Amino acid sequence: MASGLVALLDDIAGITKLAAASLDDVTAAAGKAGSKAVGVVVDDTAVTPRYVMGLSPERELPIIAKIAVGSLRNKLLILLPAALLLSAFAPWAITPLLMLGGCFLCYEGGEKLIEAASGEAHDDAAESAATPAELEKQKVSGAIRTDLILSAEIMAIALSDVATSPILTQALALILVAIGITAGVYGVVGLIVKMDDIGLHLSRRQGTAIRAIGRGLVKGMPVVMSALASIGTVAMLWVGGGILVHGMEVLGFGALAHLIHGAGETAAHALPAIGGFVAWAIGAIGAGIVGLLVGGVLALGLHKLRPAL
Repeated sequence: MASGLVALLDDIAGITKLAAASLDDVTAAAGKAGSKAVGVVVDDTAVTPRYVMGLSPERELPIIAKIAVGSLRNKLLILLPAALLLSAFAPWAITPLLMLGGCFLCYEGGEKLIEAASGEAHDDAAESAATPAELEKQKVSGAIRTDLILSAEIMAIALSDVATSPILTQALALILVAIGITAGVYGVVGLIVKMDDIGLHLSRRQGTAIRAIGRGLVKGMPVVMSALASIGTVAMLWVGGGILVHGMEVLGFGALAHLIHGAGETAAHALPAIGGFVAWAIGAIGAGIVGLLVGGVLALGLHKLRPAL
């Protein structure tokens, strides 16, 4: 009996160690996969605050919560099954689909630059005529649709990094990425959109320093929101261009990737004290230039096609 109990305990210990190792694998895979999606995360964080502009302040956090729930639903109920099916039955399609998403991000960035240069903006008359409840519904629906594209990029980037792992590890890693990134993005977005309210509250408190901080937050948030729009555009071009450059390399057309990488290495050797940062910056600039060229061509081409349609 004793020997049987010892054997059972040994089996339990072995299973526990195996489970712990698997959990470590999942956590490591999720961390690595999530870190590669950081550019799209920046874009997502920068884009979302505009969906609560012009709405009642007390509805800002409930709206962000609705968008966050919709984002999580996009990732877990739509994109996760699709990603696992791709990984199981058509892994060759992951890179081309990533590149299509990269083209879309480049187009979005190019479109925003054209609008900024021409002074044109989308004037949605339907929004101005809507009731507050209808406007909120429109904003939430629009944000969730935009999130679907960005979430697809995040999940595809994450999948590309865990595609060689067992299917269960892939699924668990993608679930962790989905939950972690959604919580992070919409937590930061909630903080951003309420920062002016926090500043207003601080400006009414006792203490000169606290009031000064509060007034600074109130005055600074319009600048921050404007900067976020610019950051979002740059992130779209950088991430989209980077996806295209990497995708071309995976498909056997690596000359452009090697050129950018070589330029980064040369600059890093010339400035060894900050070599890592310089190499990263050269890579980001190179990807951004590719994104700008592709996005500009796509946006200008579609602008010319629209009148004919």
